[in-house]
Amino acid sequence: MSEESTPQQAGGAGQPKGLLQQMEELMAALNADLSALDADLQSAGGPGRGTQQDGEVC
Repeated sequence: MSEESTPQQAGGAGQPKGLLQQMEELMAALNADLSALDADLQSAGGPGRGTQQDGEVC
């Protein structure tokens, strides 16, 4: 995980964030990243893509 994406612990104005708030923000960022990756993979397509579903055995 790159250091740019880790939340800052020191400094900043206001009270420190609670663990639940940090986890919610990280999950939202992860969900956005996964959605963007999924969109990239869907648009890339490529030969052979979509011919096998998850769990299917050829």
